[in-house]
Amino acid sequence: MEISKPDFKVDVLHEELFRKYMRVLKLARTPTPEEFTKIAIVAAAGILLIGMIGFVIYEFFILLLQ
Repeated sequence: MEISKPDFKVDVLHEELFRKYMRVLKLARTPTPEEFTKIAIVAAAGILLIGMIGFVIYEFFILLLQ
């Protein structure tokens, strides 16, 4: 029994999307240590802020339900 190759036809839309992804990947670069540190600090501040807001809401409802 012979196995035939599947016929893969790429849509024009998929091909265009692939080209866009490749263009972005070609332009992308790794951040410098300074950029990475700034991004990490901003991300950590955002996580802390969201956590603090959640904690305040939690404490508010604990006090409200007592």
